[in-house]
Amino acid sequence: MTGLLRRHWLLCVLLAAGIVLRVLTWLAYQPALLYIDSFRYLANVDALRPDQLNPIGYDLVLGPLLSIGGLAFTAAVQHLLGLGIAVALYALAIRHNVPRWLAAIVAAVVLLDAYQLQIEQNIMSEVWFQALLVGVLWLLLGRGEPSWRRTAIAGLLLGAAIMTRTIGATVLVPVVLYLITAGGAWRNRAGWRRIAVRGTACLLGFAVVIVSYAGYFRSATGEWGLTGASSHVLYGRTATFAKCDELPLDKTLARFCPSTPVEQRQGVDHYTHYVYGDPDFPGPLPPGRSKQELADEFGMIVLRNQPVDFALAVLEDFAKNFAPTKTTSPNDVPVDRWQFQPDYPVFDDEVGNGLADRAALLHDGETTSVDPGLARFLRGYQLSIGYTPGPLLALAGLLGLAAGAGVGRARRSGLRSAALLATGSGLTLLLGSAAFEFSWRYQLPALVLLPLGGAIGLTALMGRRMRPRKGRTKLAAFPDDVDFAAIADFRERYGRSPLSPLVVVIAAYNEAAGIGPVLRDMPKHCGELPVSVLVVVDGATDDTAKIAADHGAHVCVAARNRGQGAALRLGYHLASAGGAEYVVTTDADGQYDNDELPMLMEPLLDGSADFVTGSRRMGSEQADSRMRWLGVRVFATLASLLTWRRITDTSFGFRAMRAELACSVTLREPQYQSSELLLGVLAHRARVVELPMSMRLRGNGKSKKGHSLVYGTNYARVMTGTWLREYVLRRPARR
Repeated sequence: MTGLLRRHWLLCVLLAAGIVLRVLTWLAYQPALLYIDSFRYLANVDALRPDQLNPIGYDLVLGPLLSIGGLAFTAAVQHLLGLGIAVALYALAIRHNVPRWLAAIVAAVVLLDAYQLQIEQNIMSEVWFQALLVGVLWLLLGRGEPSWRRTAIAGLLLGAAIMTRTIGATVLVPVVLYLITAGGAWRNRAGWRRIAVRGTACLLGFAVVIVSYAGYFRSATGEWGLTGASSHVLYGRTATFAKCDELPLDKTLARFCPSTPVEQRQGVDHYTHYVYGDPDFPGPLPPGRSKQELADEFGMIVLRNQPVDFALAVLEDFAKNFAPTKTTSPNDVPVDRWQFQPDYPVFDDEVGNGLADRAALLHDGETTSVDPGLARFLRGYQLSIGYTPGPLLALAGLLGLAAGAGVGRARRSGLRSAALLATGSGLTLLLGSAAFEFSWRYQLPALVLLPLGGAIGLTALMGRRMRPRKGRTKLAAFPDDVDFAAIADFRERYGRSPLSPLVVVIAAYNEAAGIGPVLRDMPKHCGELPVSVLVVVDGATDDTAKIAADHGAHVCVAARNRGQGAALRLGYHLASAGGAEYVVTTDADGQYDNDELPMLMEPLLDGSADFVTGSRRMGSEQADSRMRWLGVRVFATLASLLTWRRITDTSFGFRAMRAELACSVTLREPQYQSSELLLGVLAHRARVVELPMSMRLRGNGKSKKGHSLVYGTNYARVMTGTWLREYVLRRPARR
């Protein structure tokens, strides 16, 4: 625990500050802040009518929270959710190799921004919408390229986000783009099959929510829809710039067009809520025509005739998100609606404190109150330093877009699609909101998206690559997206059956300095069997692939570094499909003697074994670490106890096996795969033989297995976990 706190000390400091600010906010305004929309949510908690201005997603959460503890409890839960969002963003950034200081800045935006604090204290849907967006990001980005199951759940969460805030529909575009670009699957035909599976799963999950809700809407209203706000939105936006004299409007539609000159008109909010909401507007209507139908028709006429004016209005509002300070532009929604006030805030004369107090009495048994001292402190903090500057968000957006476009070092980072997903989601939300109207409240979802996208983008531009998580990360079932792309590329270059019956598989990651001598000394024949060498290049950044090809090896290139276990598993399946009857493994570092290949193969060729492995303890060993020397013996003893047969060496990398056996064993470990393979083979009741062989010091470089203690801990975990999986939870196969 001490080490964990030491590594993430900056996050801990920011988290403590975020907790203090949230406690002060919760104490300052009791039982919670109530905005105009809050009363709409509260009024619909029991009825759950889908045709209101807001969809019912937040009402479904609000109802149970109110029944448990009222408004104050709801606000407290929302503050806790805000803290959870910040920690989740930090962890997601760390998983993408973002430096800890930069990941802490991503979390700080949510932890310290006073506008975020204010909205969490409000009975409003924003923080739940943010949480759903972060959930989508985690499902798609949290554990490498997503499986179809995770994309299906992401689709469900995206649908739920739209049921919370309809603007969430804009995120579907960057999500689909991510599913196409993730892992470079779009570059080949096999990858497109994976894209189709993932995309279909995501869209099906999304459709389950949307179609179900639309069906509920139809059952309640008799029409298909998601919200009753469509006419308000379209009319409010187009009324601000409609050139009435130039539009083809009949007498009825002309009454919808404001008589005020365009340059003197009020903002979107005025026409959306006050003008359209007036029951006497626009006067008597023709028989059979509704205000909603006519308002929609008016809006569409304006859009068709003034598309440039519409685009300019939207871009102008979009640009406001990146202003240095938060001020109220003419005709915009006042920014003070989202600022802490010295008194309990009331923004609508028709609502007034009376309605707020009645709501507080109903749900909490007390009237609304404010602590003047805390309120003044929070307001001073918010107006001075407690907000995220717009230029910082703009910079984050530019960094994310640059990385997504593959500028400079980002091209080979493996982070492009992740940066593009987070950044694209934030920008499309801001642009979609601006199509309706500008409000500083609508910027809040971008606080959880743009900083993350910018941090990942900067990491990619700095040349830091996506690192595979070691230890507890499991490989997806074979084949995953990387496997598909690598196999397709290999077959395009070599055909479907280019290998001999005996294939030596070598997993290589940045082994350019040492793989040449290993391949040069590899026998061309083993008895009467010709020998093919298959080098699986595991996302290397050096010339490993070129050097291997120059030495006559067949080379399969995996686009992303996933670990030796993933590379060997790919090699086993590729060798078997390419014509191999026998598979041999060796390392690219020159520790094993290629001249011992005939001895290794003899038990397989005479039919006395299915799996043959060398043993340094039975043969000879040049040990460079006393800890590793001890570990070989400890793990051999553990394996012998677990399998109830004598084993002297569990991690000798020079092995031979029947190709079908190599492909039949479950392999899910990216790094500590040697014991997983051995225990899996024994669980299949295969005939296993150990032979005395030699192990030399590495010919070059350093071991990639990490520190001895860390390696030993993970090796023991994998060994015991494999034993539980193969011997306890699943009956061993019979031969």
